[in-house]
Amino acid sequence: MACALLFRLFLASLVVECCFGGRSLAALVEEQPLKMAYHKGALLTGNVSVHLIFYGKFTAPQRAVISDFVASLSGRKGLLEPSVASWWGTLAKYYATPKAPLPRLLLGKQLLDAGYSLGRFLTDADLAELAARATAWRRGSLGVVLTASDVAVERFCMSRCGSHGRTAAPSGGRSGGRSAYVWVGDSASQCPGQCAWPFHQPLYGPQVPPLVPPNGDVGADGAVINLASMLAGAATNPFGDGFFQGPRVAPLEVATACPGVFGKGAYPGYPGELLVDAVNGASYNAQGAHGRRFLLPALFDPVTSACATLV
Repeated sequence: MACALLFRLFLASLVVECCFGGRSLAALVEEQPLKMAYHKGALLTGNVSVHLIFYGKFTAPQRAVISDFVASLSGRKGLLEPSVASWWGTLAKYYATPKAPLPRLLLGKQLLDAGYSLGRFLTDADLAELAARATAWRRGSLGVVLTASDVAVERFCMSRCGSHGRTAAPSGGRSGGRSAYVWVGDSASQCPGQCAWPFHQPLYGPQVPPLVPPNGDVGADGAVINLASMLAGAATNPFGDGFFQGPRVAPLEVATACPGVFGKGAYPGYPGELLVDAVNGASYNAQGAHGRRFLLPALFDPVTSACATLV
């Protein structure tokens, strides 16, 4: 469904049969599409429990970065602006056309698979299986698989940094239907110049100094960028017939339509104007739970037909 193999510098979009969308190794800021078409399909709605599956060895601080980001999406009171919740709220414009409520993502279970139960090389089918372990295809659940830096994943670092997809519940399953899931890899040791930019020098293009990651971890902070992109795609195009631009086999979704854009004035090799911590020099554009700061991708605005940023 959403299958975009765009070799430019940052992951644009990829979906295998089950609607995998991915942030591609492609261009830093391209000419944007004129419109984001709605293909009459279902969107994620209501309260959605996001269950995290950490596959491989992750440190406690790395897991905290990811879980705090997901917890921040629900709009907790007291979040400083610009906030992660405000970023997620910009997707509400996509829910005006089908007249559906924007989903409220809530942090669910966190499962650890430090023993590499399916080995150190995973296929798309393996990712779907891992996600299903957490959700059991329950309605209102979204499985998120995060693979450690020493885990190889099919097409990881070759054409994608993350993806979202769908699985069909087995006969007699609890939901009796489709279930969406997301996968994101930790690229710290495998391809940081492709999947962790702008916290690492790019593999291609203008060689500018990397930004200081807001949580001090290139892999985890890079994973948040890709996770944010895939969650936005999973919400607005969960089954390949929601919102996207271009052909169904190589779609651009709400976040992947804005590759390399994080702040105003972005251009190839420059992520845009961002907020900078006066103490440690870390760059960010959103704030979240427990005082966390994150760098989140721009989202394509269906009303203005432009990439919208928080700063």
